Amino acid sequence: MKKVLFSAAVDSHILNFHLPYLKWFKEQGYEVHVASNGDSEMPYVDVKYNIPFERSPFKFANFKAYKELKKIIEKNKYKLIHCHTPMGGALTRLAAIKARKLDTKVLYTAHGFHFYKGAPIVNWLLYYPVEKWLSKYTDCLITINKEDYQKVINNFKAKSIKLVNGVGIDLNKFLPQTIEMKNELRKKYNFNETDFIVLFAGELSYRKHQDLLIDAFYLVNKKIPNVKLLLAGDGNLYQQYRDQVSRLELQETVQFLGYRNDIDKLLTISDLSVSSSRQEGLPINVIEAMATGLPLVVKDCRGHRDLVINGENGFVIKGDNEEGFSGLIERLYGSKELRSKFSDKNIEMVRKYSIENVMKEMESIYLEF
Repeated sequence: MKKVLFSAAVDSHILNFHLPYLKWFKEQGYEVHVASNGDSEMPYVDVKYNIPFERSPFKFANFKAYKELKKIIEKNKYKLIHCHTPMGGALTRLAAIKARKLDTKVLYTAHGFHFYKGAPIVNWLLYYPVEKWLSKYTDCLITINKEDYQKVINNFKAKSIKLVNGVGIDLNKFLPQTIEMKNELRKKYNFNETDFIVLFAGELSYRKHQDLLIDAFYLVNKKIPNVKLLLAGDGNLYQQYRDQVSRLELQETVQFLGYRNDIDKLLTISDLSVSSSRQEGLPINVIEAMATGLPLVVKDCRGHRDLVINGENGFVIKGDNEEGFSGLIERLYGSKELRSKFSDKNIEMVRKYSIENVMKEMESIYLEF
C-alpha cells in the first residue's frame, strides 16, 4: 500500500489545520502516517509517531528528532511527505534527503516565514539562508500569502513553488450572522443588545500585540461607553495584559475569555473583528470573521494585506497607532451603512478561502507530485 507522511512540530498543528487532507489521502487508498510532538488521538491516521521536536533550533532534542525521523522515513519508503512548521519542515526535509533519491516527493508548506518585511535583522540572518538552502531538498514549496511567495519565487531552488489560499475554513460552521442569531446568543452570553462588541481571537503574545488594542480601547471607551473588547486566547503575556487593563481601569470594557472552542458563536455575537498582530501567515481568525460577515480593522502586516483591502472590506492601519485603531472603531460604530458594506464584501470575498476551494488547490498539487 502507498504511504504518506505528514509532519509538524506539534500535534495541535495537524489537528487544527490538516485533518481534511489526511481524510483525502485515506480516501485515495493511502496508509496515513503522522510525525509530531505529542500523543493525541488523530482520525484518519494509521500510524502516529511521537517525535520530540522543539521549536527552538538550538535545542539538542531536535538532533534526536532528526535521527528518529530518518529511520522512520527510510523504513517506510513513503510515496509523498508533506511537512509543516519551521522545525518540523526543516528536520523532515533533512531526514528525507536519501529518500528523495529513491523518488519520495517532499512538500513543505510555509505558514509564514520568520523573515518578513519589518522582521528583526537576526531573523533574516538566521532563517533566510537556512530556508533557501533547504529549498533545494523540496519538490514543492507551498506559500499561503503573497509576500512570502514573491520573496522566494525567483530566489529559492525548490523544484516548484506554489501559492494557495491558506488551509481552508468550513463555511458550514462560520455562517453570516443574522440579527435573530446575534441577539439570542447575546442573552446566553450575558451581553446586552446595545453593547458594541469587538472580538480578537489569538494567543496573548508579543506577536499578537494585544497591548496595542488595550491602549486603543482606553481611547474608545471615552467615546463609546457601551463598547466591549473580547480577547479570546491564552498565552505567556496574560498577566502583563491583565495588569495593563487594571492600570487603565478598563476591567468593565476588556474581557479575557481564555482558550475557547466556540469562536463561531463569539463571532456571531460581535459587531466588529480586529487584529493587532505584528505578523501573520494567512490568519484563520480574520478569515473566520470574514465568513461571519464582520467588518475588520487590522494592523498593516503580512497576511492581513492579503485579506483586507483598505476601505473595501475593512480598514488597514499603518504602524503601532492606537489613535488610528480607536478612530476607525468609532467611525464604524457610528456608521451602520459602512458596517453593512464591509460585511457584504467579506461574505463575497471569503469564498476563495473555503475548505472546498483550498482542497481543490491542494488536490491538484498532490496529484502532480
